[in-house]
Amino acid sequence: MNNNNLTVIHPEAKIGKNVVIEPFAFIEKNVEIGDNCWIGPHVSIMSGTKIGKNCKIFPGAVVGAVPQDLKFGGEESVVEVGDNVVIREYCTINRGTKANHLTKIGNNCLLMAYVHVAHDCIVGDYSILANNVNLAGHIEIGRNAVLGGLTAVHQFVQIGEHSMIGGGSLVRKDVPPYVKAAREPLSYVGINGLGLRRRQFTADQINTIQEIYRLLFVRGNNTTQAIDAIESNISDCQEKETILKFLRNSKRGIMRGLK
Repeated sequence: MNNNNLTVIHPEAKIGKNVVIEPFAFIEKNVEIGDNCWIGPHVSIMSGTKIGKNCKIFPGAVVGAVPQDLKFGGEESVVEVGDNVVIREYCTINRGTKANHLTKIGNNCLLMAYVHVAHDCIVGDYSILANNVNLAGHIEIGRNAVLGGLTAVHQFVQIGEHSMIGGGSLVRKDVPPYVKAAREPLSYVGINGLGLRRRQFTADQINTIQEIYRLLFVRGNNTTQAIDAIESNISDCQEKETILKFLRNSKRGIMRGLK
C-alpha cells in the first residue's frame, strides 16, 4: 500500500493486500478496500463505502458521499462496490437513504467518466454505464445491461437484464429484459440479439424472446393483454418467466412499443 504524506487515510480504514493508493487520495473512516485495488490520485472514498477486490478507481471519482436528497437525515447507510469494477474519472456514487440504506454496484461493472449513481440504486453484475450516464435515486438495473452515453434515467425506473439503451436517451419508463431501446420518447426498437448471442443464448432462446416481444410491443396489445397472450401462447422457459415477472412488477409502466 502506498501511504505517503500526500494521501489522507483514516487510521481505522480497512485496506486489503497489494492496494496502491496514489497521491492526494482521501479515504475516510468506515471504509473497506479489498485486495489488489488501485486508487488513483485525487480520489475521495467517503465513510460507509465497501469496495471489493481488483477494482480500479480513476482520478477525481467520489465514492460514498451523502445523498443529494433533501429527505436525508444523516442516517447510517452504505455504498457497496463489487469485485473487478472499473470506475473512471469523476464518477460520483452516493450512499443510500433510509429507504434501502444501500447503493450497490455489482461485480465486473464498468462506469465510464462522469457517471452519476444516486442514492439507493442497484446496478447488476457486468453492466456498463457509458460516459455521462446519470441515474436518479432508487433505480434498479439488471445484470449485463448497457446504457449509452448521456443517458438520463428517472427515479424508480427499472431496467431489465441484457438490455441496451441508446446514447442520449431519456428513460422515464421501465425497460424490460433483453431489448434495445432508443428514440424519443423511449421506445422498443428490437431485441438485443447481438448481445444475447455474445452471451451464449441459443437461437431457440432468442426466437422465443422475439416472439414474446411481438406480443407485447408489435401486435397492439396493452400490457395486461400481452401478459395473457404470453401466458397462453409461449411455452414455459426461463426467459418467459423473467419477462413476465418484470412486467408484473413494473411500477412506472413499460416503455412504448414499436411505432
